[in-house]
Amino acid sequence: MRRIYLDYNATTPIAPEVREAMQPFLAEHFGNPSSDHSLGRACAEAISDGREQLATLIGVDADEMYFTGGGTESNNLAMKGIFLGDTSFLTGHMIISEIEHPATVVPANYLEKHGVAVTRVACDSLGFVDPEDVRSAMRPDTKLVSIMLANNEVGAIQPLSDIAAICREHGALCHTDAAQAVGKIYFDAKQLGVDMLTIAGHKLYAPKGIGAIYVGDHVDLTSLLHGASHERGLRAGTENTPYIVGLGRAAKLANVRMAEDSSGEASAMRDLLWEKIQGGLQENVVANSDLERCLPNTLSVSFRGVHGHELLAATPEICASTGAACHSGPQQLSATLAAMKMDVGTASGTVRLSTGAYTTEDEIERASRMLVEAYQRLRA
Repeated sequence: MRRIYLDYNATTPIAPEVREAMQPFLAEHFGNPSSDHSLGRACAEAISDGREQLATLIGVDADEMYFTGGGTESNNLAMKGIFLGDTSFLTGHMIISEIEHPATVVPANYLEKHGVAVTRVACDSLGFVDPEDVRSAMRPDTKLVSIMLANNEVGAIQPLSDIAAICREHGALCHTDAAQAVGKIYFDAKQLGVDMLTIAGHKLYAPKGIGAIYVGDHVDLTSLLHGASHERGLRAGTENTPYIVGLGRAAKLANVRMAEDSSGEASAMRDLLWEKIQGGLQENVVANSDLERCLPNTLSVSFRGVHGHELLAATPEICASTGAACHSGPQQLSATLAAMKMDVGTASGTVRLSTGAYTTEDEIERASRMLVEAYQRLRA
């Protein structure tokens, strides 16, 4: 079976160049980066290079980048690190959106249970948060706003610079989970105006189990892991040198890839996929967000009258995801589709198709044909 991988938003393969860069640090360069000898210094220098490459990708200073174990840890560090501090009880207020990833939602729920007030702002029917809703939710004790840069299900790119400006007006910090956006769209964290930003390596052609967080040098963040002074005291634990090297190389590749994509090849693949599916099914399929304001690789579509999981089961060659685990009622909707007020019938037919660096036009042609034919068989 010739598999067609259209689930790049779930995870990416490790790029060959990333594997090659990591290999020496899985073998001969095995030293502890804190050791003051040649093997240790080689690792420390490699980590420094990786930090610089990642900082360059998002337009920040290298000493504002901290490596973590992944996007979830970065989100937890940003959110809990603001509220924990040295007090024995938690106070204050934070704002998130209704379309956040569980890596943001669950830490917010934890903080709420322990005394932090949490406001969850809505989105519109296309998955976009209105900055004015964030403004309206602000309180005198608001310490943090955390809104993702791009939604992982429908790809909607949020108006983060406007939201960050509102945060500055009210003296609140702004964090964004940029796991889905990094390496797919150009942005500069400083120009966005965010104070903290989350990166997940496995969304960027690096391994799973490595991530990073940008923390502006003005942010006072409390560590969650206590031990030695690794990562300048913010994240204790011996650094994962091979994976940091891999993430740095992936960041460098992303810079090159986006610079070379002047013709918009990434969005062209997505648009071709949508054109072929829509051409075959007409009004029986609908796109779930504004493709002009979405990640260039992301296509969330709803196939009317069928379940998304049934459609994917009928096309086993295609590796993709359903956008909703909807079987028996609205409580089964994904948080994003529920926040978009999508009706259950439409949501149940949702499939998320996400292309990537290795997607070919032939794969797009084959996948669209398989989906159209499978839909027609199921409807028949």
